[in-house]
Amino acid sequence: MTDTATWATHPVTADRFEDFADVINPHRRSTHCWCLSHRLRVREIEELGHGSREDAARALAAGSTSFGVVTYRDDVPVGWCHVAPRADIPRLVASRLIRPVDDVAVWSIICVVVRGGHRKQGVTRHLLEGAVAYAASQGAPAVEAYPVDPDGRMDTTMAFVGTRAMFARCGFEVVGQTDAVASRMPRLVMRRTLG
Repeated sequence: MTDTATWATHPVTADRFEDFADVINPHRRSTHCWCLSHRLRVREIEELGHGSREDAARALAAGSTSFGVVTYRDDVPVGWCHVAPRADIPRLVASRLIRPVDDVAVWSIICVVVRGGHRKQGVTRHLLEGAVAYAASQGAPAVEAYPVDPDGRMDTTMAFVGTRAMFARCGFEVVGQTDAVASRMPRLVMRRTLG
């Protein structure tokens, strides 16, 4: 079957914040993660958002560094990918479990979310390709992800890390293994070299 949808992926900015929120937190729950834990410590979330996780995420989206991208299908926001330079993600920089495999200044994908009601419709492929294209447009030499390789279904609470198969379909290759786990499975290092 031919996909006649119009797809587009754009960086999350202040103007696109509501679209990002519609994907990851459609009910605007205040305790939702807002994809902040890798970027900010609790104290920084409190300071930046004046006690509001949503406001802290808004501030990141309005900032000068990448907060990620949102993918649209026929102008409806359907996917979110947190992609940014690894050097801008403090939790990765300090991680003893997901260490760099070399000194390449990679961009890292730490979260992939497909909006409820839009899963199993090809969103992930468009989302990852859009994230890679955005990173390339910003001068990234490579993009990395840290997924798992499940035998069967994955625990949905950890699905945001993605799977080996979904990244492999988008040209990522395994370049290492981490000491981190998700759903009791080891997380891989997968990379797509650009240029």
